[in-house]
Amino acid sequence: MKDTYRHRGMRRKLVAHLRHRGISDERILAAIEVIPRHCFLDSAFEEKAYEDIALPIACHQTISQPYTVAFQTQLIEVQPGDKVLEVGTGSGYQAAVLAAMGAQVYTIERHKQLYAQAKKRLEQLGIKGVYFFYGDGYKGLPQFAPFDKILVTAGAEQIPRQLLKQLKVGGMMVIPVGKNVQEMQRIKRLDKETFKKETFGHFRFVPMLPGSEEDE
Repeated sequence: MKDTYRHRGMRRKLVAHLRHRGISDERILAAIEVIPRHCFLDSAFEEKAYEDIALPIACHQTISQPYTVAFQTQLIEVQPGDKVLEVGTGSGYQAAVLAAMGAQVYTIERHKQLYAQAKKRLEQLGIKGVYFFYGDGYKGLPQFAPFDKILVTAGAEQIPRQLLKQLKVGGMMVIPVGKNVQEMQRIKRLDKETFKKETFGHFRFVPMLPGSEEDE
């Protein structure tokens, strides 16, 4: 899909809407303004790509609404050069936003089709600094730990201990926790054994499932 002048205009409107809703980090808004969200969706949804709604993608998953992407990204306080673990690649849109902000992104996806499509999509868009992995998000990527930040983009019934272990001291994880409706939580690692938890309202995410697709 081409990125046209019209698409860019729609993105500017979306950014204005997100700013109105309380997203104040200009770096996030700048990333959303440059990333062509319509390229992460089936062409049937092109007209809805810049509405503030979640939309379906393959494997019965969704691309989160732009506000949720921006809200989670703002909570995690991404800095250029941060090593970020993203659990749940999905369409690849969130990883693209993080990369546009200068993060080094390690993203893991349990659905092989989504993993392959996202990898190809970001290559085609020329987005650098994202490393793709197919596997179990609950296990994270211990071989690349510790991470400055961990961002979970699916609803976990409880906080995965394996992920906490992969967070560096001083780092933080943002994760939606709960079964049907999730509470957005931010967990900061204060030292080897101590974590501080904050909560930031309720959201709805697809469930975070253990294992990879092949384990089912």
